Amino acid sequence: MRLLLLQAWTTLLAVPRLWAASFPEDEEPINAVDSLYTQQYPVFRGRPSGNESQHRLDFQLMVKIRDTLFIAGRDQVYTVNLNEEPKADIIPHKKLVWRSRQQDRENCAMKGKHRDECHNFIKVFVPRNDEMVFVCGTNAFNPMCRYYRLNTLEYDGEEISGLARCPFDARQTNVALFADGKLYSATVADFLASDAVIYRSLGDGSALRTIKYDSKWIKEPHFLHATEYGNFVYFFFREIAVEHNSLGKAVYSRVARICKNDVGGSQRVLEKHWTSFLKARLNCSVPGDSFFYFDVLQAVTDILSVGGVPTVLGVFTTQLNSIPGSAVCAFSMDDIEKVFEGRFKEQKSPDSVWTAVPEERVPSPRPGCCARHGLAEAYRTSIDFPDETLSFIKSHPLMDLAVPSLAEEPWFTKTRVRYRLTAIAVDAAAGPYRNHTVMFVGSEAGVLLKVLAETRPPSLNGSVLLEEIDAYHQAKCSRESDEDRKIIALQLDPEHHAVFVAYTGCVVRVPLSRCERFGSCKKSCIASRDPYCGWLSTGVCGRAAAGTLAGGFEQDTESGHTAHLGECHDVTPSSPSTPARVSGGTCRRPSPARWCT
Repeated sequence: MRLLLLQAWTTLLAVPRLWAASFPEDEEPINAVDSLYTQQYPVFRGRPSGNESQHRLDFQLMVKIRDTLFIAGRDQVYTVNLNEEPKADIIPHKKLVWRSRQQDRENCAMKGKHRDECHNFIKVFVPRNDEMVFVCGTNAFNPMCRYYRLNTLEYDGEEISGLARCPFDARQTNVALFADGKLYSATVADFLASDAVIYRSLGDGSALRTIKYDSKWIKEPHFLHATEYGNFVYFFFREIAVEHNSLGKAVYSRVARICKNDVGGSQRVLEKHWTSFLKARLNCSVPGDSFFYFDVLQAVTDILSVGGVPTVLGVFTTQLNSIPGSAVCAFSMDDIEKVFEGRFKEQKSPDSVWTAVPEERVPSPRPGCCARHGLAEAYRTSIDFPDETLSFIKSHPLMDLAVPSLAEEPWFTKTRVRYRLTAIAVDAAAGPYRNHTVMFVGSEAGVLLKVLAETRPPSLNGSVLLEEIDAYHQAKCSRESDEDRKIIALQLDPEHHAVFVAYTGCVVRVPLSRCERFGSCKKSCIASRDPYCGWLSTGVCGRAAAGTLAGGFEQDTESGHTAHLGECHDVTPSSPSTPARVSGGTCRRPSPARWCT
């Protein structure tokens, strides 16, 4: 611990020199949207307005499937029809109620858990096909799963054990998805949370898992996302870095992959365990004389097409015992694949440093390859792999090189504030021509950041902080602690021009833009640099959607230069339909001044 603190202070002392050279400065937002403005946005609380006798939402997850948003909390899953324009409150269309049995709650209390913990917190909600959804809950520290019909939320079938599919505790992280008819899950598989596991079950074939209690495979992980891509399923998580143990306990961010056709090893080696499990570090850092690392992964997007390149974006923060700092980094799937094709890492003795494995010591077929593909094309199944290949991957799951972020620098950083960033949603086809990338990034303070990303190399740190939005509704979302202000998750709904912002006690529907705030002020409209907004031929600032192209509009997302435009009128905002006040009746250059606040 003392060594980590010393490293943090050393980094802190080095920061001024880095900032003077290349460290990106925190931007002031072009627009700041306060809570007086956002309190008029629709809110979902999991109960009818005024009915305070019902329990709190205790938000766990939300999933958008076609035109329906599913919001899962304690004992219940709610559906929201996205085609219906909400008013003051978001009203659920249907509701799934699944409470723990009295006996399960009593057993939970006997194990020493508080009664508020002894409920069924819904932690898994994964469509299996167009008709059925797989749902799992903590069930008072006795996790269970069920199938429900997607359209009606009617229970269908029998209960299934949730072990290795759903955590015991609502505070524990987990991920799950179906790929090729099989459920891939990552969670903890015991009451004491000591057995972390990446597990495949259901469907054809026997269940497979990671090796139990092997810190080289996974050590105290927090699972954040899983996705299918090509022949593999990828898992994104953070964990205690075993290769860093000699320098103290530190958290690193990881991406792991598993072959979808993996059927386990032979009876001699890795039977009923993965034969293709590999993992690599994700490197989100600011380059300079000394690299400044954002090591702790907080959230990850699905695979997006950014400039035609399959890409994932993640929110990273500094170590908890370090100076506060956050960044958004992007990683191409090609770069991830290259690292998995590179050298392996090993520790020759418990006290030695970790080093790269020489290529001549890597057996054939190459560990981590999929049977019937590439270098393992000659092998019908993973059971047929030689013992040498299976033994090697059993003891060498970690790759030597880290996955570099695109252009080897963050797309966005936030380092001079006390709060950290927590969640992300990305519109990779924003604007009337669908050629802009806009990131929505949540924070511990309840503030939603809207960032126009610069996606063109060689430099990607030219991203612009368009808006800082205080989306937290104090009256409707307030609970007991500052933790309630933390943005837990974001769900984009570009078809209806909205992003849903989830707190533990509520979900707020925030429009993607607030073009109406600029009203008839052309100067501030253009200077906003918002790809969703444009100066329309009708003489107002409005949404520059695909349908407005024929009518014509003006927009400048590149520079926001407005010196050639007239002055703004002095107006005072009072509602979302009223233009914003422009200080002194004059529009100023975007940075560092704030526009229309």
